[in-house]
Amino acid sequence: MKSLICILLLLETCMSAVQQQVDGGLRENEIIQQLGSEDRRQNPPQADTVRAETSSDSQQNCNLCFPDIHAALRELTATVTEQKANIRALQTRLRDAEQAAEQQTVLLEELNKKNDEMSNLTRRQVEELRKENRDRQIVFSAGLMQSTSGNVGPFTTDISLTYRNVFTNIGNAYNPITGIFTAPVKGAYMFRISVYGTASQATPSTVSIIKNGEHAVIAHAQQAANVVNSSNGVVLLLEVGDVVFVRLLANRRITDNSQSNHNTFSGYLLFPLREQ
Repeated sequence: MKSLICILLLLETCMSAVQQQVDGGLRENEIIQQLGSEDRRQNPPQADTVRAETSSDSQQNCNLCFPDIHAALRELTATVTEQKANIRALQTRLRDAEQAAEQQTVLLEELNKKNDEMSNLTRRQVEELRKENRDRQIVFSAGLMQSTSGNVGPFTTDISLTYRNVFTNIGNAYNPITGIFTAPVKGAYMFRISVYGTASQATPSTVSIIKNGEHAVIAHAQQAANVVNSSNGVVLLLEVGDVVFVRLLANRRITDNSQSNHNTFSGYLLFPLREQ
């Protein structure tokens, strides 16, 4: 019986505590609701305002952003257009440069060709000059007697003299066996003779330069006593193969010896002449 009573008392106590908690919770909710109403009365609702302001700001920002985007797009389009124009200009300049390079290459090839032609021409000219120089190297000089001495002449007819004591014979145009000079090239030649003899009123000393059988010039000397001497020279235009030699005229006499070489015959090429 006592146990039952204790249990009933415990249950009553629990029920009372639960009721208090329920009543307390209700009062708390009422207080919260009252506080909320009072707060709304004193401070108007801001959440909606904030949301509205946020929406309005977002719309304004979007409105502000769109013009910036359009301006940026226009600027970008203008930049792209300008770059395209620059690229086309560069392409044009590149084509012009390529064409100029091709023209320069053609000109360089032509210059190289002309240079080769000039080089070949120069080589030909050098060879011609060398040949002319070789042709220019024509000169001779010879004395009458090689190892003897005495008089030559007089004779009843003209005789050709042979100058055997050769001093110089570059080009070998003079023949010491015949006494004849033969022109190897066409040109102007200088010839000189000297004559020497013993004095005699009746027998002068006279020699003549002959070109192809024709008389050119004479060296003549004559007096009654002592010795006589004379000289002469002439420039002759000779063709290839023309001959020049010296004659002792008839009834004339000259005197010489191999040591003194008083009587001489000399000649050389002044300059060659081109064929017309």
